[in-house]
Amino acid sequence: MDQYLIKNATIVNEGRQQQGDVLLRNGRIEKIAASIDAKGKCIEISAEGQHLLPGAIDDQVHFREPGLTHKATIQTEARAAVAGGVTGFMEMPNTSPPVFTQTLLEDKYAIAARTSLANYSFFMGTSNDNIEEVLRTNEKKDRVCGVKIFMGSSTGNLLVDNPLMLDKVFGGSELLIATHCEDEAIIKANFAALKTAKGKLEPSDHPVIRNEDACFESSFRAIQFAKKYNSRLHILHISTEKELQLFTNMIPLEEKRITAEVCVHHLHFTSDDYAALGNRIKCNPAIKAPHNKAALWKALLDDRLDLIATDHAPHTWAEKQEDYEHAHAGLPLVQHSLLLMLSYVQQGRISMEKVVEKMSHAVARCFRIRERGFIREGYHADLVLVDMNRSSQVTKENILYKCGWSPLEGFAFPASVTHTFVNGHLVYGNGVWNESQMGERLGFEVR
Repeated sequence: MDQYLIKNATIVNEGRQQQGDVLLRNGRIEKIAASIDAKGKCIEISAEGQHLLPGAIDDQVHFREPGLTHKATIQTEARAAVAGGVTGFMEMPNTSPPVFTQTLLEDKYAIAARTSLANYSFFMGTSNDNIEEVLRTNEKKDRVCGVKIFMGSSTGNLLVDNPLMLDKVFGGSELLIATHCEDEAIIKANFAALKTAKGKLEPSDHPVIRNEDACFESSFRAIQFAKKYNSRLHILHISTEKELQLFTNMIPLEEKRITAEVCVHHLHFTSDDYAALGNRIKCNPAIKAPHNKAALWKALLDDRLDLIATDHAPHTWAEKQEDYEHAHAGLPLVQHSLLLMLSYVQQGRISMEKVVEKMSHAVARCFRIRERGFIREGYHADLVLVDMNRSSQVTKENILYKCGWSPLEGFAFPASVTHTFVNGHLVYGNGVWNESQMGERLGFEVR
């Protein structure tokens, strides 16, 4: 493996910025100092004027493999992630077939080992009748990121609506439980009422159907189960002001048993954007009225919301061009999430230190990821260099998602990702790829 010396970088880590050098050797961060004179063969990279960040870790993506590879594959989407400064991901179980057995779970790890340029982990899926398989995941709690429950917004066996099953999962899982929280009964009632009143529905109806009450009631129910058993609960993609009353900033993240995230699209878009973007921003939970976005930003900055993710969910362009009722829900975002947040740094809405905290440090803390998410000596060298003075724009030509489109098309970022290291390997540098080394399976601390 090549050894690298990153010179004169502005290192952004653990709440502060400092100038210095970083030496990478054997996949790890060997030394951090004001100035390093490396001995032996070493590739030197000048980072003058650039910021060195720990690689972002996205805890919620849908890479569609196996079974839905016309939309995406682990290989294509991990490559897009790396180009955007995301060095690790945790992928959801709603593939085809869904990940309801330990065999199917390990099959996905095998695919990633062969094809993923980024580091990886996969959630174990739950259904109304696979409790034995779910609880077998306890045996792998140092090697699996968590258990995923769809408490709404899904179909067939992926929708877990049996209270007895929920009770058994919360009572028996030793892993973090991640939930998609929307109340299916409320959604169905809203849909029926609006369909009767209007007949033909349109994208702007989406947040009316999947409204604040649907999210709140489901999140409240998940929290009740978690408190009953003192489970580790992580509620995915909070999208409403109403839900924020359920979370606290009064204790450190490491001590929280109940955590929450916000996704970049809920921080960026509002219901006002349906007029221009239509089904391109149709997703579950829905992008809602502007007051929700304002509340989410406030909660992110005051630490009621613990981390930032994408819920990257690619669909083909044809699937998004159907009429509202049939258009698939989900947005491809993982290539552009870090750059989007850096655009808000330039606007003064959030500090770069806070972006690093929410996209790297907090993810590592929440999921107890072993030796990643920070720029520390001895840690895995998952690092990103960004140039805040080199603008970049989302175009058809530079989108790496297999689906080939983005809701951010035409958007200009103030910054660029210039280099991405995964386990000390320079995978992406100034547009040049070295795909000779794959990422690694994430490991987790057991407490």
